[in-house]
Amino acid sequence: MPVLLIGTLDTKGAETAFVRDRLLAAGVSVTVLDAGVLGPPAFASDITREAVFAAAGADPAEVKAAGDRGRAVTLAATGAAKLAVQLHRDGKLSGVLGLGGSAGTTIAAAAMRALPVGVPKLVVSTLASGQVAPFVGTRDVTMMHSVVDVAGLNRISRAVLANAAAAMAGMVLEAINPKLEVRNSKPVIAATMFGVTTPCVEAARGILEAAGYEVLVFHATGTGGRTMEGLIRDGLVAGVLDITTTELADELAGGVLSAGPDRLTAAGAAGVPQVISVGALDMVNFGPPDTTPPRYADRRFYRHNPNVTLMRTTPAENAALGTELARKAAAATGPTTVMLPLRGVSAIDAQGKPFWWPEADEALFAAIRADTGPEVDLVERDEHINDPAFAAACAGKLLAMLAARG
Repeated sequence: MPVLLIGTLDTKGAETAFVRDRLLAAGVSVTVLDAGVLGPPAFASDITREAVFAAAGADPAEVKAAGDRGRAVTLAATGAAKLAVQLHRDGKLSGVLGLGGSAGTTIAAAAMRALPVGVPKLVVSTLASGQVAPFVGTRDVTMMHSVVDVAGLNRISRAVLANAAAAMAGMVLEAINPKLEVRNSKPVIAATMFGVTTPCVEAARGILEAAGYEVLVFHATGTGGRTMEGLIRDGLVAGVLDITTTELADELAGGVLSAGPDRLTAAGAAGVPQVISVGALDMVNFGPPDTTPPRYADRRFYRHNPNVTLMRTTPAENAALGTELARKAAAATGPTTVMLPLRGVSAIDAQGKPFWWPEADEALFAAIRADTGPEVDLVERDEHINDPAFAAACAGKLLAMLAARG
């Protein structure tokens, strides 16, 4: 299967041709997609820009006549993503390599984010040394800094582009080598963890793995939660152990680790068995102390490390979080259990610890009790979240639901 090579052939034609030739020399077949938007292409591509715009539902002639580069880039990104998905579905794509500045990166990365995890994805970009989250999203996109602008071939650009071609060749040739292919038939469980819930998740993971499951643990840092939700929507997950729902608190209070408003919805919508708990809902995450919002000046803080400052959630915030968690659990179409550790929800929410605040925890628990509804199995245990018995109970509940599913 060929590598899909995405380049704007009106501005990056020579560079795209160089990468194509290096891939071919390495024994990799190539499908070139022209993501150019306005100027004429430097050479004939396998997938024309007309086909790209048509895939986005646009008239190529109208796009060119309008001369709106921003709109053209947006349409090219949409079309490239749709074509990449179709090529992958048809078994005609083994990896994606793109190159460019902001436009080329935007278009190539959109195609990459539309593909499943595991498909090799690499973009050589002038933007790779900066904020790359918008390009990477929740997929396994590799970004390589071009060092110089992708504008002509010189001693630096040749070296970088040659390395990119070699890296892509290595990824796809290993992936299609039957001697190196490894298949794992174990069903997958997704779990969420934070440093302050690690003992619970690690203990539960051991129980689940001993029962024959592969456990993928996601760090609840915003990106981690979004990535897990995406994999659930992709149909790759058999069960969810959502111990650490702390990202809900960041979304509510404006912390830096929000996973967005759709957190805690994918498993419910897909009918995937899930065990939900309240791990680290006692905290909101900010950066260094001087980055905390002035409106929170009178709040209780804990300096986790020089770059992470934690803010204790209040009873009012906990009540709101409990209502949200209960509402999302009640909306699930599959078996759902909510587990409440009545002696604390994180390593620093225990008697004698910095975030111990029983009234705040009780506000969280009371809201969950009030709003979960009869369709949700609500289990309260007189244990701390990191007690081994609580971890075993969570794992046991999930295993029972999975067994009932067959």
